[in-house]
Amino acid sequence: MIPSQQIAIIEAFEAARTAQPRLPAVEIAERLSISEGELQAARLGHDVWTLPLSPSEIAAYLPQLGRVKALTRSRLAVLEQTGDYPELRGGAQTGLLLDPGGLDLRLLYTHWHWACLIRDPMPSSNDTKTTWRWSLQVFNQHGCAVHKCFAMENPLPRPWGTLAALGTRDTPAFTQSMPRLKRPLPEAPTLASEWGEMRDVHQFFALLQRHHLERIEAHQLMEGRFTRALPSHSLETVLQQASQRALPLMLFVASPGCVQIRTGTLPAPQRAHGWLNVFGEQFTLHLDDTAIDQVWQVSKPNRDGGVTSIEAFDANGSLVLQLYAERQEGRAERREWRQLLDELGRQEAVA
Repeated sequence: MIPSQQIAIIEAFEAARTAQPRLPAVEIAERLSISEGELQAARLGHDVWTLPLSPSEIAAYLPQLGRVKALTRSRLAVLEQTGDYPELRGGAQTGLLLDPGGLDLRLLYTHWHWACLIRDPMPSSNDTKTTWRWSLQVFNQHGCAVHKCFAMENPLPRPWGTLAALGTRDTPAFTQSMPRLKRPLPEAPTLASEWGEMRDVHQFFALLQRHHLERIEAHQLMEGRFTRALPSHSLETVLQQASQRALPLMLFVASPGCVQIRTGTLPAPQRAHGWLNVFGEQFTLHLDDTAIDQVWQVSKPNRDGGVTSIEAFDANGSLVLQLYAERQEGRAERREWRQLLDELGRQEAVA
């Protein structure tokens, strides 16, 4: 990035934040037709620092950061949760932060390209003293945000200062992402039989790889057997019904390198500014459901009688959001969840 470009980006960023202090960085980047990673990299030396650590080293710091707001976004969904990261588990390629009901994440390190520490001034009625919001943010090779965590404690726990001391002005190199090319639906003659032989839902990823399929292609091929297409508005219906019945759900929102899961009952969804929102005490789900292109009900066999999910996709075929009923390993899927989905099917059939 040449200096004139960097200066122009910084000036545009500061002007946008002056006009709208709480405008998300990703929206400013979209206005500038650059990635969010490129926007933050332009700010290096101006409240942004590169963290010269490996992905696993970055992840190892997360449980030390105290109370945080953890945020993961897909193209059309944003999941925010407050809490403390649990102990890190996993290996060289993946990290596990396991706390069902709390901060519960799966980390895919191969997508972690650049990690940075960011200090942003917060809007305040007191003009004499600046309040700073510190965050640790991770981006993939295309400048797409993988995961963000924002400090919630004041004063900051000491590990934040340790990270700040490690910060450099090393500039990351990003590449342009290529749009997913649509293709005719491929043939997969043995897909149905192999799908029916699954005994663990995690075998689904290997199934897709063996047949060189995208997730949405597999759903389309198995329609009427293991999957069922639903209207896009059914997602709101499921969230409303689950809230009314106090049915605990698992919400999965995935970025390119992180899956964040929120488990528990839901308050009633609310619509604001065109988005569908679920505002809980320790979490918020924002969903741009008007841009959802396809919704599928998906059944996967397992040793406990099978599990069923609702999965939403955008127009590019990218997964936006997954819903499952809360379930403990070794136990059958909740009857209330299957009843809700059966009722949804009957309503759609009548419509």
